Amino acid sequence: MILSGKKTWIFLVTVTLIISGIKPLSGQAMPEVLDSGTLQEQLDFIQNRTLIYENFRAIREDMFQRIKNNSLDSLNSAKRQMDDLAVHLNNLDAEIDSLSLLLGDTRGELNLAVENRDNISFLGIPMNKTAYNMLVWVIIGGLTVLLVIGFMFYFRNRNVTVNTLTEIHELKEEFENYKKESRERREKLVIEHFNEMKKLKEQMS
Repeated sequence: MILSGKKTWIFLVTVTLIISGIKPLSGQAMPEVLDSGTLQEQLDFIQNRTLIYENFRAIREDMFQRIKNNSLDSLNSAKRQMDDLAVHLNNLDAEIDSLSLLLGDTRGELNLAVENRDNISFLGIPMNKTAYNMLVWVIIGGLTVLLVIGFMFYFRNRNVTVNTLTEIHELKEEFENYKKESRERREKLVIEHFNEMKKLKEQMS
C-alpha cells in the first residue's frame, strides 16, 4: 500500500528526529560552544539549535554526553572551590581567635598599668604615663581594626560559601531533571518510531 503524502512526511520527520537525537552524525564537528562556552551558554545552544517535534526535543547523543561531562566538571570545580573556601574560613577563624587572645592580653596589661601608675613599665622599658597610654591604645586600636577586618572577611566568605552551596544544589537538581527528561524523550521517540514502523508494515502487508 502506498503511503499518503502527509504520512510519508511524518515518517521522514520522525526518522530524522530519532537519528539526530540518538546517534551522533559521523564526521559532524562538535560545536565550539560545547567546548569553550559556559554551562548556561551550552544549555541555551541546545535549546535553540535542537529540533522539537510534538513537544519532544531531539539531541545528539555526543552533545548530550558532552554537556553531561561539562556539568559534572562544573560540579566538581564548584566542590573544590567550596573546599577551598572552607579551608580559608578555618584559617580566618584561627586568626580571629589569635587576635582575640592578643587583644585580651593587651587589655590585661592595660588594666595592670592603670593599677601601677607610679611604676609604669612596658616590656621592661620604663616610660611616662602619657607615652605608655598612647602606645597601648594605638596597639589596641590596631588590633581592633584587624579584628573587625577579620570578622568582615569571615562573614563575606561565609555568604559566598552559602551561595555556592545553594547554586550547586540548584545546578544538580536542574541537571538531574534535564537528564531525566532527555531519557524520557528518547524512549518515547524510540517507541513512536517502533509504532510507526509497525503501522507501515501492517499497511504494506
